[in-house]
Parts: sequence; structure tokens; C-alpha cells
Amino acid sequence: MAKALIVVDVQIDFCEGGALAVPGGAAVVAAISNFAVGSGHDHVVATRDYHIDPGAHFSDEPDFVRSWPVHCVAGTPGAAFHPDLEVGPVEAVFSKGQYSDGYSGFEGTDHQSRALVEWLRERGVDQVDVVGIATDHCVRATALDAVEAGIATTVLLDLTAGVSRPTVDAALEDLRAAGVRLVGEPVVAA
Repeated sequence: MAKALIVVDVQIDFCEGGALAVPGGAAVVAAISNFAVGSGHDHVVATRDYHIDPGAHFSDEPDFVRSWPVHCVAGTPGAAFHPDLEVGPVEAVFSKGQYSDGYSGFEGTDHQSRALVEWLRERGVDQVDVVGIATDHCVRATALDAVEAGIATTVLLDLTAGVSRPTVDAALEDLRAAGVRLVGEPVVAA
């Protein structure tokens, strides 16, 4: 069996200066890059928000729970991976949210329209470590879907950045309740 690292949404729009910046995002990207090179994972994949027309996910008056300012629009600079991400170890990229919210990396597909769970199963992956942005949204959803798929899941919290303390705390409760192993402390500005 094999172990994979899932790098969630380390994109320009989610880092300082981006359309939907998470404080500490850029520092987390650099830490992920340092970790991923030589981490000992059998596979490394990345997910990305890649919105085309996600409907009510975009709003001029966002509630910052289910609706958000425009971000990570397919083909725009903000949808690109942060320049500090070392992409060398990344074997596949899974784009999500083209026509939906797309919180979980397991909603995404690679350039061959293959789902993340299918890609992992083809390689015998039975364990994943999840890192990235944001702890309380896409990292949470990806980790929960990994567990639901029967994959032993750990979130390396030191390599995540969260939007707010209350939503991060709620996400950590959800992850613990689902049987996700949590290691470290997330970066949270407030």
C-alpha cells in the first residue's frame, strides 16, 4: 500500500494580496514546499479551485460561509499556484469547482477527467496527509471525503492556514469526530 500527500488550494488568490486572502497563506505555501521535497510520500498531488461559473458560490454580498467574493477564476493569475509552491514533486493536479462550490479535492478531476479517489486507488494509496488552504473549508472538506472513501487520513495542521479561529475550531471538531488524525496547530490569524 502507499501514502500520498494532498496539497489543497495553495493558490495566489488564497494568499496575501489575493482576492480571498487567508492570513499566513504564503508562509504555509513555503513550509509545504520545504516539507514536500523529500517527505517520503509515495505520491504528491495538488488540488485547485478553478471556477468557471460556480453559481451562488460567487456573490457581490458574500456571507463568507457559502458565498464568497470572486476568486480563482479558471485561467486568471489568481487561480495559479502560489509561486513559492515547489511543483516538482506534484504528480497530478485536480481542478474543482468549475460549476459548483468545489470545496473538496475529491470533487476535482485531473487533465484526463479522472477523479482524485480513482487516481489514488489506481496507485494503491491507503493513507493520505492533507495540507493547504484553508483549514476550515477546503482542507476540512478534502479530509472528510478522504475518510469517507476509506482512506486513513491525517491533517498536518502546521501546514495549513485557516480563515478564523471559530470556523477552524469547528472544523477541527468535525475532523476529530470523523476519525481524522490531527497533528500540530493550524496557522490562524484571528
